[in-house]
Amino acid sequence: MITTFCCHHFGYHLRPSVPAAPPILRLRTPTVIAGTHRLLSSMMSSGDNTMSPTGIDDDEPQVKESVIRLMTRLAMQYNAVNLSQGFPNEPPPRKVKLALAQAVLSGKDEGLLQHNHCDITEQELTDSLINLLTKESSEDDTVTDELNQYSPPMGRADARKAVSEYYSRLYNYNVSEDHITLTLGATEAVATALRTVGRPGDKVVIFEPFHELYSSQCEIFYLNPVYVTLKPNKEKNEWDYDTDELKDAIKGAKAIILNTPHNPTGKVFDQSELKQVVDLCLEEEDCYIITDEIYEHMTYPDDNGTQRKHLLIPEVFPEAAHRTLVCNSIGKSASATGWRLGWCLHPPALSSLYRGVHDQLVAMAPHPMQYASLAYLNLPTEYFSETLSSRYINRIRKLADALKSTGFGVILPEGSYYLFVDFESVKELKGLSPTDAAMYLLEEVGVASVPGDNFYGKSEEGKKYLRFAACRSDTDIDNAILRLKEKLHPVMM
Repeated sequence: MITTFCCHHFGYHLRPSVPAAPPILRLRTPTVIAGTHRLLSSMMSSGDNTMSPTGIDDDEPQVKESVIRLMTRLAMQYNAVNLSQGFPNEPPPRKVKLALAQAVLSGKDEGLLQHNHCDITEQELTDSLINLLTKESSEDDTVTDELNQYSPPMGRADARKAVSEYYSRLYNYNVSEDHITLTLGATEAVATALRTVGRPGDKVVIFEPFHELYSSQCEIFYLNPVYVTLKPNKEKNEWDYDTDELKDAIKGAKAIILNTPHNPTGKVFDQSELKQVVDLCLEEEDCYIITDEIYEHMTYPDDNGTQRKHLLIPEVFPEAAHRTLVCNSIGKSASATGWRLGWCLHPPALSSLYRGVHDQLVAMAPHPMQYASLAYLNLPTEYFSETLSSRYINRIRKLADALKSTGFGVILPEGSYYLFVDFESVKELKGLSPTDAAMYLLEEVGVASVPGDNFYGKSEEGKKYLRFAACRSDTDIDNAILRLKEKLHPVMM
Protein backbone atom coordinates (compact mmCIF):
# COMPACT_ATOMS: atom_id res chain seq x y z
CA MET A 1 0.00 0.00 0.00
CA ILE A 2 1.27 3.46 -0.92
CA THR A 3 0.50 6.14 1.63
CA THR A 4 0.71 9.87 1.12
CA PHE A 5 0.89 12.47 3.89
CA CYS A 6 -1.32 15.49 3.36
CA CYS A 7 -0.71 18.60 5.48
CA HIS A 8 -3.41 21.20 6.06
CA HIS A 9 -3.82 24.05 8.48
CA PHE A 10 -6.35 21.86 10.28
CA GLY A 11 -3.92 19.03 10.93
CA TYR A 12 -2.18 16.07 9.34
CA HIS A 13 -4.02 13.32 7.52
CA LEU A 14 -3.09 9.93 6.15
CA ARG A 15 -4.50 9.32 2.67
CA PRO A 16 -4.41 5.58 1.92
CA SER A 17 -4.47 4.41 -1.68
CA VAL A 18 -7.11 1.81 -0.81
CA PRO A 19 -10.60 2.38 0.59
CA ALA A 20 -10.76 3.00 4.34
CA ALA A 21 -11.96 0.16 6.53
CA PRO A 22 -15.46 0.37 7.98
CA PRO A 23 -15.92 1.52 11.59
CA ILE A 24 -14.72 -1.02 14.11
CA LEU A 25 -18.07 -1.55 15.77
CA ARG A 26 -21.50 -1.14 14.24
CA LEU A 27 -23.51 -3.97 15.76
CA ARG A 28 -22.79 -6.17 18.76
CA THR A 29 -22.30 -9.35 16.78
CA PRO A 30 -19.78 -12.05 17.75
CA THR A 31 -17.62 -11.09 14.76
CA VAL A 32 -17.57 -7.41 15.69
CA ILE A 33 -16.92 -8.13 19.38
CA ALA A 34 -14.00 -10.36 18.42
CA GLY A 35 -12.70 -7.57 16.23
CA THR A 36 -12.91 -5.16 19.14
CA HIS A 37 -10.92 -7.58 21.29
CA ARG A 38 -8.27 -7.86 18.59
CA LEU A 39 -8.02 -4.09 18.20
CA LEU A 40 -7.62 -3.53 21.92
CA SER A 41 -5.16 -6.41 22.27
CA SER A 42 -3.05 -5.16 19.37
CA MET A 43 -2.89 -1.69 20.91
CA MET A 44 -1.82 -3.20 24.23
CA SER A 45 0.91 -5.41 22.77
CA SER A 46 4.44 -4.16 22.24
CA GLY A 47 4.61 -5.36 18.63
CA ASP A 48 7.79 -5.95 16.65
CA ASN A 49 10.29 -3.43 15.36
CA THR A 50 10.45 -4.52 11.75
CA MET A 51 7.60 -2.76 9.98
CA SER A 52 5.08 -0.17 11.08
CA PRO A 53 1.36 -0.31 10.09
CA THR A 54 2.07 2.44 7.55
CA GLY A 55 4.58 0.28 5.71
CA ILE A 56 7.52 2.42 6.80
CA ASP A 57 10.59 0.40 7.75
CA ASP A 58 10.74 0.90 11.47
CA ASP A 59 13.48 1.98 13.61
CA GLU A 60 10.71 4.58 14.00
CA PRO A 61 8.99 5.37 17.34
CA GLN A 62 6.54 2.69 18.46
CA VAL A 63 3.67 5.07 19.21
CA LYS A 64 0.04 3.99 19.22
CA GLU A 65 -3.29 5.62 19.78
CA SER A 66 -4.39 6.07 23.38
CA VAL A 67 -5.94 2.95 24.89
CA ILE A 68 -7.71 5.16 27.44
CA ARG A 69 -9.43 7.15 24.71
CA LEU A 70 -10.23 3.94 22.83
CA MET A 71 -12.11 2.72 25.92
CA THR A 72 -14.12 5.94 25.90
CA ARG A 73 -15.13 5.30 22.28
CA LEU A 74 -16.08 1.73 23.13
CA ALA A 75 -18.09 2.92 26.13
CA MET A 76 -20.15 5.06 23.77
CA GLN A 77 -20.64 2.19 21.33
CA TYR A 78 -21.71 -0.23 24.08
CA ASN A 79 -23.80 2.36 25.95
CA ALA A 80 -21.67 1.67 29.02
CA VAL A 81 -21.05 3.99 31.95
CA ASN A 82 -17.71 5.57 31.11
CA LEU A 83 -15.37 5.24 34.08
CA SER A 84 -12.36 4.79 31.80
CA GLN A 85 -11.11 8.20 30.72
CA GLY A 86 -10.43 10.67 33.51
CA PHE A 87 -12.47 13.67 32.51
CA PRO A 88 -15.42 15.13 34.44
CA ASN A 89 -18.83 15.47 32.84
CA GLU A 90 -19.83 18.46 34.94
CA PRO A 91 -19.36 22.05 33.75
CA PRO A 92 -16.62 24.54 34.63
CA PRO A 93 -17.42 27.25 37.20
CA ARG A 94 -20.07 29.54 35.75
CA LYS A 95 -17.88 32.64 35.99
CA VAL A 96 -15.18 30.93 33.95
CA LYS A 97 -17.69 29.93 31.24
CA LEU A 98 -19.02 33.48 31.08
CA ALA A 99 -15.48 34.79 30.71
CA LEU A 100 -14.90 32.51 27.72
CA ALA A 101 -18.15 33.64 26.11
CA GLN A 102 -17.10 37.24 26.72
CA ALA A 103 -13.79 36.62 24.96
CA VAL A 104 -15.33 34.95 21.91
CA LEU A 105 -18.22 37.39 21.47
CA SER A 106 -16.40 40.65 22.20
CA GLY A 107 -13.18 39.69 20.46
CA LYS A 108 -11.31 42.29 22.46
CA ASP A 109 -10.14 43.02 25.96
CA GLU A 110 -12.67 45.46 27.36
CA GLY A 111 -11.02 45.51 30.76
CA LEU A 112 -13.66 43.41 32.48
CA LEU A 113 -11.18 40.74 33.54
CA GLN A 114 -7.84 42.43 33.07
CA HIS A 115 -8.40 45.11 35.69
CA ASN A 116 -11.24 43.77 37.83
CA HIS A 117 -10.83 40.00 37.67
CA CYS A 118 -11.04 39.60 41.46
CA ASP A 119 -14.21 41.62 41.92
CA ILE A 120 -16.30 41.35 38.77
CA THR A 121 -19.51 39.43 39.39
CA GLU A 122 -21.24 36.82 37.30
CA GLN A 123 -24.12 39.25 36.84
CA GLU A 124 -21.80 41.92 35.42
CA LEU A 125 -20.39 39.41 32.95
CA THR A 126 -23.91 38.29 32.06
CA ASP A 127 -25.02 41.89 31.46
CA SER A 128 -22.00 42.44 29.21
CA LEU A 129 -22.87 39.32 27.20
CA ILE A 130 -26.51 40.39 26.83
CA ASN A 131 -25.31 43.72 25.49
CA LEU A 132 -23.04 41.95 23.00
CA LEU A 133 -25.79 39.60 21.86
CA THR A 134 -28.34 42.37 21.32
CA LYS A 135 -26.09 44.48 19.13
CA GLU A 136 -26.96 44.74 15.48
CA SER A 137 -25.01 42.19 13.45
CA SER A 138 -23.80 44.96 11.16
CA GLU A 139 -21.84 46.41 14.09
CA ASP A 140 -19.57 43.35 14.01
CA ASP A 141 -18.15 44.58 10.70
CA THR A 142 -16.56 47.55 12.47
CA VAL A 143 -15.11 45.63 15.43
CA THR A 144 -11.40 44.95 15.63
CA ASP A 145 -11.03 41.37 16.86
CA GLU A 146 -8.10 40.38 19.06
CA LEU A 147 -9.14 37.47 21.26
CA ASN A 148 -10.10 35.06 18.47
CA GLN A 149 -6.75 35.57 16.75
CA TYR A 150 -3.16 34.59 17.48
CA SER A 151 -1.70 35.51 20.82
CA PRO A 152 2.04 35.85 21.44
CA PRO A 153 3.45 32.29 21.34
CA MET A 154 4.33 32.22 25.05
CA GLY A 155 0.82 33.43 25.96
CA ARG A 156 -0.87 36.68 26.92
CA ALA A 157 1.14 38.77 29.37
CA ASP A 158 -1.86 39.25 31.68
CA ALA A 159 -2.62 35.51 31.74
CA ARG A 160 1.00 34.63 32.51
CA LYS A 161 0.98 37.25 35.26
CA ALA A 162 -2.20 35.63 36.63
CA VAL A 163 -0.40 32.26 36.74
CA SER A 164 2.46 33.93 38.62
CA GLU A 165 0.03 35.45 41.12
CA TYR A 166 -1.72 32.08 41.51
CA TYR A 167 1.52 30.48 42.74
CA SER A 168 2.27 33.44 44.99
CA ARG A 169 -1.20 33.25 46.56
CA LEU A 170 -1.51 29.47 46.94
CA TYR A 171 2.11 28.39 47.49
CA ASN A 172 3.92 31.55 48.57
CA TYR A 173 6.19 30.95 45.60
CA ASN A 174 7.37 33.82 43.42
CA VAL A 175 8.02 33.16 39.74
CA SER A 176 8.30 35.77 37.02
CA GLU A 177 5.84 35.65 34.13
CA ASP A 178 8.96 35.80 31.93
CA HIS A 179 9.61 32.19 32.95
CA ILE A 180 6.05 30.95 32.41
CA THR A 181 4.75 29.66 29.08
CA LEU A 182 1.08 28.95 28.40
CA THR A 183 0.77 25.61 26.62
CA LEU A 184 -1.69 23.39 24.80
CA GLY A 185 -2.64 21.60 28.01
CA ALA A 186 -0.28 19.77 30.37
CA THR A 187 0.26 17.18 27.63
CA GLU A 188 2.13 19.68 25.49
CA ALA A 189 3.80 21.20 28.55
CA VAL A 190 5.39 17.83 29.37
CA ALA A 191 6.27 17.10 25.73
CA THR A 192 7.96 20.45 25.31
CA ALA A 193 9.83 19.95 28.60
CA LEU A 194 11.13 16.57 27.41
CA ARG A 195 12.28 18.02 24.09
CA THR A 196 13.86 21.01 25.83
CA VAL A 197 16.10 18.99 28.17
CA GLY A 198 16.40 15.69 26.30
CA ARG A 199 18.35 14.51 23.28
CA PRO A 200 17.98 11.20 21.40
CA GLY A 201 19.18 8.33 23.54
CA ASP A 202 18.91 10.20 26.86
CA LYS A 203 17.48 8.27 29.79
CA VAL A 204 14.21 9.43 31.36
CA VAL A 205 12.98 7.91 34.63
CA ILE A 206 9.25 7.23 34.99
CA PHE A 207 7.38 5.77 37.96
CA GLU A 208 5.13 2.93 36.83
CA PRO A 209 2.19 2.57 36.67
CA PHE A 210 2.16 5.77 34.62
CA HIS A 211 -0.06 7.73 32.29
CA GLU A 212 0.48 6.37 28.80
CA LEU A 213 1.53 9.72 27.33
CA TYR A 214 4.89 9.73 29.16
CA SER A 215 6.34 6.68 27.46
CA SER A 216 4.81 7.63 24.10
CA GLN A 217 6.36 11.09 24.23
CA CYS A 218 9.72 9.53 25.07
CA GLU A 219 9.34 7.35 21.97
CA ILE A 220 8.46 10.33 19.79
CA PHE A 221 11.61 12.17 20.86
CA TYR A 222 13.81 9.03 20.78
CA LEU A 223 14.35 9.14 24.53
CA ASN A 224 14.94 5.99 26.58
CA PRO A 225 12.33 5.50 29.33
CA VAL A 226 13.49 3.61 32.44
CA TYR A 227 10.90 2.54 34.98
CA VAL A 228 10.69 2.46 38.77
CA THR A 229 7.78 0.33 39.96
CA LEU A 230 5.29 1.46 42.58
CA LYS A 231 3.97 -1.54 44.50
CA PRO A 232 1.09 -1.85 46.94
CA ASN A 233 2.02 -1.93 50.62
CA LYS A 234 -1.04 -3.65 52.03
CA GLU A 235 0.03 -3.18 55.64
CA LYS A 236 0.20 0.59 55.20
CA ASN A 237 -2.58 0.62 52.59
CA GLU A 238 -0.46 2.72 50.24
CA TRP A 239 1.86 2.52 47.23
CA ASP A 240 5.64 2.44 47.76
CA TYR A 241 8.78 2.17 45.66
CA ASP A 242 12.14 0.54 46.24
CA THR A 243 14.76 3.15 47.08
CA ASP A 244 17.62 1.18 45.53
CA GLU A 245 15.65 0.78 42.30
CA LEU A 246 15.16 4.55 42.17
CA LYS A 247 18.85 5.21 42.83
CA ASP A 248 19.91 2.86 40.05
CA ALA A 249 17.41 4.36 37.62
CA ILE A 250 18.46 7.96 38.16
CA LYS A 251 22.17 7.26 37.61
CA GLY A 252 23.03 8.89 34.30
CA ALA A 253 19.44 10.06 33.68
CA LYS A 254 18.63 13.32 31.93
CA ALA A 255 15.21 13.69 33.57
CA ILE A 256 12.61 12.15 35.83
CA ILE A 257 8.88 12.64 35.27
CA LEU A 258 7.11 13.04 38.61
CA ASN A 259 3.32 12.94 38.63
CA THR A 260 1.87 13.78 42.04
CA PRO A 261 -0.93 13.33 43.01
CA HIS A 262 -0.42 10.24 40.93
CA ASN A 263 -2.43 8.75 38.09
CA PRO A 264 -3.45 5.91 38.34
CA THR A 265 -2.60 4.92 41.96
CA GLY A 266 -3.58 8.14 43.72
CA LYS A 267 -0.26 8.27 45.57
CA VAL A 268 0.70 11.70 46.95
CA PHE A 269 4.48 11.84 47.27
CA ASP A 270 5.37 13.17 50.74
CA GLN A 271 8.19 15.53 51.65
CA SER A 272 10.70 12.80 52.48
CA GLU A 273 10.06 11.05 49.15
CA LEU A 274 10.35 14.31 47.22
CA LYS A 275 13.58 15.14 49.04
CA GLN A 276 15.00 11.79 47.99
CA VAL A 277 14.11 12.47 44.34
CA VAL A 278 15.56 15.99 44.55
CA ASP A 279 18.80 14.85 46.21
CA LEU A 280 19.34 12.05 43.71
CA CYS A 281 18.75 14.37 40.76
CA LEU A 282 21.10 17.01 42.14
CA GLU A 283 23.81 14.39 42.55
CA GLU A 284 23.71 13.93 38.80
CA GLU A 285 25.51 16.40 36.57
CA ASP A 286 22.46 17.41 34.56
CA CYS A 287 19.25 15.66 35.64
CA TYR A 288 15.97 17.59 35.50
CA ILE A 289 12.69 17.06 37.34
CA ILE A 290 9.60 17.40 35.13
CA THR A 291 6.46 17.49 37.25
CA ASP A 292 2.88 16.84 36.17
CA GLU A 293 0.66 18.53 38.77
CA ILE A 294 -2.81 18.55 37.20
CA TYR A 295 -4.39 16.95 40.30
CA GLU A 296 -2.62 19.29 42.74
CA HIS A 297 -5.77 20.32 44.64
CA MET A 298 -7.33 16.84 44.81
CA THR A 299 -5.72 15.51 47.99
CA TYR A 300 -7.52 13.72 50.80
CA PRO A 301 -7.19 13.19 54.57
CA ASP A 302 -4.98 10.41 55.92
CA ASP A 303 -6.17 7.74 58.37
CA ASN A 304 -5.78 10.23 61.23
CA GLY A 305 -7.94 12.81 59.48
CA THR A 306 -5.03 15.10 58.60
CA GLN A 307 -5.45 16.72 55.21
CA ARG A 308 -2.69 15.76 52.81
CA LYS A 309 -1.14 18.60 50.84
CA HIS A 310 0.53 18.80 47.47
CA LEU A 311 4.08 20.15 47.69
CA LEU A 312 5.58 22.39 45.02
CA ILE A 313 9.19 21.28 44.55
CA PRO A 314 10.80 24.65 43.65
CA GLU A 315 9.16 26.23 46.71
CA VAL A 316 9.91 23.45 49.23
CA PHE A 317 13.34 22.69 47.74
CA PRO A 318 14.63 26.00 46.32
CA GLU A 319 18.01 24.37 45.66
CA ALA A 320 16.27 22.35 42.91
CA ALA A 321 14.41 25.25 41.26
CA HIS A 322 17.02 25.54 38.48
CA ARG A 323 16.47 21.85 37.63
CA THR A 324 12.64 21.74 37.85
CA LEU A 325 10.02 22.27 35.15
CA VAL A 326 6.52 22.46 36.64
CA CYS A 327 3.74 21.39 34.23
CA ASN A 328 0.10 22.05 34.99
CA SER A 329 -3.26 22.89 33.41
CA ILE A 330 -6.78 24.06 34.17
CA GLY A 331 -8.32 20.95 32.58
CA LYS A 332 -9.06 18.80 35.63
CA SER A 333 -9.40 21.49 38.29
CA ALA A 334 -11.73 23.66 36.20
CA SER A 335 -13.60 20.69 34.66
CA ALA A 336 -12.49 22.07 31.30
CA THR A 337 -10.46 19.27 29.75
CA GLY A 338 -11.56 20.29 26.25
CA TRP A 339 -10.10 23.77 26.56
CA ARG A 340 -6.51 22.50 26.26
CA LEU A 341 -4.94 25.26 28.34
CA GLY A 342 -1.91 24.56 30.48
CA TRP A 343 1.42 26.08 31.43
CA CYS A 344 4.99 25.37 32.39
CA LEU A 345 7.18 27.12 34.96
CA HIS A 346 10.67 26.71 33.55
CA PRO A 347 14.09 27.69 34.94
CA PRO A 348 15.38 31.01 33.53
CA ALA A 349 18.26 29.26 31.78
CA LEU A 350 15.78 27.13 29.81
CA SER A 351 13.12 29.77 29.07
CA SER A 352 14.31 30.71 25.59
CA LEU A 353 14.74 27.11 24.43
CA TYR A 354 11.46 25.96 26.00
CA ARG A 355 9.56 28.76 24.27
CA GLY A 356 11.26 28.02 20.97
CA VAL A 357 10.23 24.35 21.10
CA HIS A 358 6.69 25.32 22.15
CA ASP A 359 6.41 27.88 19.35
CA GLN A 360 7.45 25.41 16.67
CA LEU A 361 5.29 22.57 18.03
CA VAL A 362 1.95 24.32 18.54
CA ALA A 363 2.44 28.11 17.98
CA MET A 364 0.24 29.02 20.96
CA ALA A 365 -2.47 27.93 23.38
CA PRO A 366 -6.06 28.86 22.38
CA HIS A 367 -6.37 32.61 22.80
CA PRO A 368 -9.98 32.84 24.08
CA MET A 369 -9.18 30.23 26.74
CA GLN A 370 -6.13 32.22 27.81
CA TYR A 371 -8.38 35.21 28.44
CA ALA A 372 -10.97 33.13 30.29
CA SER A 373 -8.22 31.70 32.50
CA LEU A 374 -8.03 35.10 34.17
CA ALA A 375 -11.38 34.29 35.78
CA TYR A 376 -10.29 30.76 36.75
CA LEU A 377 -6.91 31.71 38.21
CA ASN A 378 -8.55 34.34 40.39
CA LEU A 379 -11.35 32.20 41.81
CA PRO A 380 -11.55 32.39 45.63
CA THR A 381 -8.83 30.48 47.47
CA GLU A 382 -11.54 28.27 48.99
CA TYR A 383 -12.31 26.84 45.56
CA PHE A 384 -8.83 25.35 45.37
CA SER A 385 -8.30 24.49 49.05
CA GLU A 386 -11.77 23.23 49.93
CA THR A 387 -14.07 22.65 46.95
CA LEU A 388 -11.64 20.58 44.89
CA SER A 389 -10.29 18.62 47.85
CA SER A 390 -13.82 17.49 48.75
CA ARG A 391 -15.61 17.30 45.38
CA TYR A 392 -14.73 13.69 44.52
CA ILE A 393 -14.06 12.06 47.88
CA ASN A 394 -17.57 10.68 48.41
CA ARG A 395 -17.73 9.36 44.84
CA ILE A 396 -14.38 7.64 45.32
CA ARG A 397 -15.47 6.05 48.59
CA LYS A 398 -18.81 4.73 47.42
CA LEU A 399 -17.32 3.34 44.20
CA ALA A 400 -14.52 1.75 46.25
CA ASP A 401 -17.09 0.12 48.57
CA ALA A 402 -18.99 -1.29 45.61
CA LEU A 403 -15.81 -2.67 44.05
CA LYS A 404 -14.75 -4.25 47.33
CA SER A 405 -18.17 -5.87 47.70
CA THR A 406 -17.68 -7.71 44.41
CA GLY A 407 -14.14 -8.91 45.17
CA PHE A 408 -11.85 -6.16 43.88
CA GLY A 409 -8.77 -5.37 45.94
CA VAL A 410 -8.80 -1.64 46.66
CA ILE A 411 -6.27 0.78 48.11
CA LEU A 412 -7.99 4.13 48.57
CA PRO A 413 -6.19 6.94 46.74
CA GLU A 414 -4.43 9.69 48.66
CA GLY A 415 -5.15 12.11 45.83
CA SER A 416 -6.43 12.47 42.24
CA TYR A 417 -9.69 10.64 41.46
CA TYR A 418 -8.83 7.14 40.26
CA LEU A 419 -9.19 3.66 41.71
CA PHE A 420 -6.47 1.28 40.54
CA VAL A 421 -7.81 -2.07 41.67
CA ASP A 422 -6.80 -5.74 41.72
CA PHE A 423 -9.41 -7.90 39.93
CA GLU A 424 -7.86 -11.33 40.64
CA SER A 425 -10.46 -12.22 43.30
CA VAL A 426 -13.50 -11.21 41.26
CA LYS A 427 -15.27 -14.46 40.40
CA GLU A 428 -16.25 -13.50 36.85
CA LEU A 429 -12.78 -12.10 36.04
CA LYS A 430 -10.52 -14.80 37.49
CA GLY A 431 -7.87 -15.96 35.05
CA LEU A 432 -8.58 -13.20 32.53
CA SER A 433 -6.03 -10.79 31.11
CA PRO A 434 -6.60 -7.10 31.88
CA THR A 435 -7.89 -6.57 28.33
CA ASP A 436 -10.35 -9.45 28.60
CA ALA A 437 -11.41 -8.31 32.07
CA ALA A 438 -12.04 -4.77 30.81
CA MET A 439 -13.99 -6.11 27.82
CA TYR A 440 -16.08 -8.38 30.06
CA LEU A 441 -17.07 -5.41 32.21
CA LEU A 442 -17.82 -3.39 29.09
CA GLU A 443 -19.91 -6.04 27.32
CA GLU A 444 -21.56 -7.91 30.18
CA VAL A 445 -21.76 -5.33 32.97
CA GLY A 446 -21.96 -2.06 31.06
CA VAL A 447 -19.11 -0.29 32.84
CA ALA A 448 -15.97 0.92 31.06
CA SER A 449 -12.55 0.74 32.72
CA VAL A 450 -8.94 0.68 31.46
CA PRO A 451 -6.71 -2.45 31.36
CA GLY A 452 -4.02 -2.16 34.02
CA ASP A 453 -1.09 -3.28 31.87
CA ASN A 454 -1.60 -0.15 29.77
CA PHE A 455 0.11 1.72 32.62
CA TYR A 456 3.30 -0.38 32.80
CA GLY A 457 6.53 -0.43 30.85
CA LYS A 458 8.61 -3.22 32.37
CA SER A 459 6.95 -5.22 35.15
CA GLU A 460 4.17 -7.78 35.03
CA GLU A 461 2.30 -6.12 37.90
CA GLY A 462 -0.29 -4.59 35.59
CA LYS A 463 -1.73 -7.97 34.61
CA LYS A 464 -4.02 -7.96 37.65
CA TYR A 465 -5.26 -4.37 37.61
CA LEU A 466 -8.01 -2.23 36.14
CA ARG A 467 -8.40 1.54 36.47
CA PHE A 468 -11.71 3.25 37.22
CA ALA A 469 -12.17 7.05 37.10
CA ALA A 470 -14.45 8.38 39.85
CA CYS A 471 -14.68 11.89 38.39
CA ARG A 472 -17.99 11.39 36.64
CA SER A 473 -21.26 12.75 38.03
CA ASP A 474 -22.91 11.16 41.05
CA THR A 475 -25.62 9.87 38.71
CA ASP A 476 -23.05 8.07 36.58
CA ILE A 477 -21.22 6.66 39.60
CA ASP A 478 -24.49 5.41 41.10
CA ASN A 479 -25.49 3.84 37.78
CA ALA A 480 -22.11 2.08 37.53
CA ILE A 481 -22.42 0.80 41.11
CA LEU A 482 -25.89 -0.58 40.37
CA ARG A 483 -24.62 -2.43 37.30
CA LEU A 484 -21.59 -3.84 39.14
CA LYS A 485 -23.73 -5.17 41.97
CA GLU A 486 -26.32 -6.62 39.61
CA LYS A 487 -23.87 -8.39 37.29
CA LEU A 488 -20.97 -9.44 39.52
CA HIS A 489 -21.01 -12.11 42.22
CA PRO A 490 -21.03 -10.54 45.70
CA VAL A 491 -18.30 -11.37 48.19
CA MET A 492 -19.36 -12.77 51.56
CA MET A 493 -18.15 -10.26 54.15
